[in-house]
Amino acid sequence: MSLLDDVAERDGWRCWVCDEAVDPDESVNDPRGPSVDSRTADRKAKVAERLAHRGCNTRKGAVKVVIAWPDHLYVVEPAPLITVAGRLERKGGREMVGRCPTRRDAQEVADWLVDRFSRLVPGLPVTADIEPGGGQFLVILATGRR
Repeated sequence: MSLLDDVAERDGWRCWVCDEAVDPDESVNDPRGPSVDSRTADRKAKVAERLAHRGCNTRKGAVKVVIAWPDHLYVVEPAPLITVAGRLERKGGREMVGRCPTRRDAQEVADWLVDRFSRLVPGLPVTADIEPGGGQFLVILATGRR
């Protein structure tokens, strides 16, 4: 297992589950304190350990992790990001992750997704494309074949 400080420095002191800052001075026993989340169940994972808030890590053990889409983004039928991340990490390719009413909304979603995936799946080069279709704009994540 890596030391907490090593994992935290690599992850930029951000929780991989909620994507919020983790306070290095908070007690490790506090729900907002730092903890190391081990991904030993996923043997194919490129990153074996990640930084999480103690509360996020504990809650993750009881329920399936859901990466929340921010409320400020206007996206219809957003895809479950953990599922998308797993498929892209295993197989590569393209995944449609949501529909937006305007190109501007789609661009905001695309920008957020590329930024979020850089922390959700470190080392996986993800790009976002926007394609018009049916009077809406489809947001598609892509990565090279694995």
